[in-house]
Amino acid sequence: MERTHHRSGSARTAVIWAVLRGELERAGDRQLRVIDVGGGTGGFAVPLAEAGHRVTVVDPSPDALAAAIRRAADANLSSRLTAIQGDADGLADLIEPGSADLVLCHAVLEVVDDPARVAAALATTLRPGGAASVVVANRAAAVLAKAMSGRIAEAESLLAPGALDGIRRRYDAEEISAVLSGAGLAVEQIHGVRVLADLVSGPIADADPEALVQFELAAAARSPYRDIATQLHVLARA
Repeated sequence: MERTHHRSGSARTAVIWAVLRGELERAGDRQLRVIDVGGGTGGFAVPLAEAGHRVTVVDPSPDALAAAIRRAADANLSSRLTAIQGDADGLADLIEPGSADLVLCHAVLEVVDDPARVAAALATTLRPGGAASVVVANRAAAVLAKAMSGRIAEAESLLAPGALDGIRRRYDAEEISAVLSGAGLAVEQIHGVRVLADLVSGPIADADPEALVQFELAAAARSPYRDIATQLHVLARA
């Protein structure tokens, strides 16, 4: 089986890729069936296909899917990447139950009508022992960002669990764990994504990008740093 050497290119996704690489290594030489829900233009799907796995991207945007298909074709990976137009809410009707080894659901549960239903669909799609990689917006980071920009009332309104930021939901570690556990998934890991990457200026980040990546990897699982990251990444198992 081919190995992915994808390092993410920036500190913004380094933590997610570190967890995913661990899951790929766990599989050994076995080719995985991967479903990328809301996978858009293939930023994760194409490198996973490059690593030798069969990836299906599910996304409501035909333009995004077309871009993913082009990226796969440019990399000579068309045989490993399939694109299906559809919403996360309808995943159970798009993917055969128990057919996936790994399901990605990144930046999706913030905007769907029924997060519990989508989480249940993720669980149904996975074979026993399969893993779900879930990324959600972190409530604490949103509160702090609004407060620091002077939008104090908006920041206060987000303090309550379940409060919406426009049409987007925000989660803390306990909330997203409850959603996934309620669907029958066992939460194994929770990491903060972009603990520092969104706080430092471009020139500072560009001066030593490797140091920033190493900081993100070191801080990702440690409270209180994890708890103020822009996003939370959860790995849960069926």
